[in-house]
Amino acid sequence: MESHLKEAAADLRYLLDRGYPKSAALTLVGNQYHLASDLRHLVHRAVFPPAEAGARRSRLLAFENLRGRRLSVDGFNVLITLESALLDRPIILADDGVVRDAAGLFSKYRMDDAPDGSTNRALSLLLDTLEEARLQHCFVGFHQAMSRSGELAAKLRDELSRRGIPGRAETLRSVESELLTQGEVVATANSALLDQAAAAFDLAGYIISSKIKRFPHSL
Repeated sequence: MESHLKEAAADLRYLLDRGYPKSAALTLVGNQYHLASDLRHLVHRAVFPPAEAGARRSRLLAFENLRGRRLSVDGFNVLITLESALLDRPIILADDGVVRDAAGLFSKYRMDDAPDGSTNRALSLLLDTLEEARLQHCFVGFHQAMSRSGELAAKLRDELSRRGIPGRAETLRSVESELLTQGEVVATANSALLDQAAAAFDLAGYIISSKIKRFPHSL
C-alpha cells in the first residue's frame, strides 16, 4: 500500500475523531495528497471515526459463533465484494473490521452469465459457506431495483433447497429494513446497517480470506 495513502488515511482519521464532517475532511485530505478520485473513494470506504469503527468491531461475530443462529445476508453487497475479489479488483479491510470493495460498482453491477464466470463462482462460495455455518435459518435479500435481481434470488432459492440449507432468498424494495427483522445477525458492509444491527458478520471478508485466499490491506 502506497505510503501517501496511509498518511492520507491517518490525517482523515484524525479529523473525523475531532468531529469534522467526512465529506469536507475527505476533500481537504484528498487535495493535500493530490489523490485521484478512485483513491479518494478507497480512503472514504476504509476510514471511519475511531469510536464508530470500534463500536462496529465490538459487534462482529466470528464464523464459529454463527451456528444455530438466524443470519440475514445483504445479497448484492456481499456478491459484489466477492466478485471484486475473484476478479482482482481493489478490496480493502476498513477500520471497522469489514472488507469492502473499493470500486463503487453497485449501480453499475452486471451479472456474469458464463458458467465459470465470477457470479456463479461467487454464488457457489456463498452457498458453501452458508452450508458450513449450520445456521438455524438464512435470509438473503436483493434490491428489487437492481438488474436481474429476481433471477438471482430464484437461482439462490433453488440452490438453498437443493443443498438442504434452511432459508430463502427474496427481492425487496427496502432490503435494509427487512434484513434487520429477518435475522439476529446481519451480513453486510453497509455502514448504516452495521450501526443498527445488534450483531454482524463479515461474510464476504470471511470467504475472501478463507476460500479465495486474498488478504486485503488496511490503511
